Amino acid sequence: MTAPPAMARADPAPQRSPLSATGLGFVVVWCTGYLGGKLVVAEAGALTALVWRFGLSTLVFLALAVAARVRRPTTTALLHSAMTGVLTLALQFGGVYLGLHWGATAGIAALVIGAMPLVVALAAFAGGRERLGPRQWSGLAIGFAGVMLVVADRIDGATPWPAWIALLVGLAGASAGTLYQKRHASTIDLRIGLATQNLAATVVLMPLALAIEDFRYAATPAFFAPLAWLVLVNSVGGFALLFVLIRHGAASAVAALFFLMPPVTAAMGHVVLGEHLTALKLAGFACAAFGVWLATRPLSARRAASSSDRPADRGDA
Repeated sequence: MTAPPAMARADPAPQRSPLSATGLGFVVVWCTGYLGGKLVVAEAGALTALVWRFGLSTLVFLALAVAARVRRPTTTALLHSAMTGVLTLALQFGGVYLGLHWGATAGIAALVIGAMPLVVALAAFAGGRERLGPRQWSGLAIGFAGVMLVVADRIDGATPWPAWIALLVGLAGASAGTLYQKRHASTIDLRIGLATQNLAATVVLMPLALAIEDFRYAATPAFFAPLAWLVLVNSVGGFALLFVLIRHGAASAVAALFFLMPPVTAAMGHVVLGEHLTALKLAGFACAAFGVWLATRPLSARRAASSSDRPADRGDA
């Protein structure tokens, strides 16, 4: 599972509802990344699991780029993709996998990372790039209240504080990566761009996995089966579905799909992993999702409208 790329470059054509079979399929595939992560960290060190995932994903995306005879991008574009990979893959998923390894549930991990649109909106406001109206401030408050409901749920054991800290580090990486990509986006091909991002994350995490975890993993089907799912279905399939949605004019509307992910992940975690699902957690997930939707929907619409007026060669993504 990777953080969603900036999506303002889609054509300003009338948008279809993202709640289609493709959209719902995308939500399910994307949410399985949290479940797969929970399974692989049970069989390996968190950082080691990520090195496996990003290293194999690099090979897959590179093979796709070679098969399509993608033209080599500029060095600047490659460097921007590499930095995006360090933030949105290495830092974000380093935090997520460590949080899962230290006791966070898949649903809580999805909830924390799902708050990324709120953090990006606040950062844009603090930097003077966005104005937040009453609806946005209300959404921020409701989203924060939802997080507090989940944090306050002590049933079936509280999530350890080290796990919360790791997830917040992951949230910072996802948010910084999104802001960086919006500011330094390029027209780099998706396949070579993702290969570069995954390679950069692998290079950054490999020394840490060796030094901290001795590159520990169990060479068993319990490790390689979910790893294969993460690489082939979650990474490749998830991005394929995402860009099908964008290509069909759902660029700004597709952001609404990410608001479904915390409750969907929590429900899947309950069924697949046996994670306890309480009424308080459900209320918190619903509250947080509604808050994010309320705070970001008008902002996304304005961004899409304004981006359609900009010259295409500026590289805004």
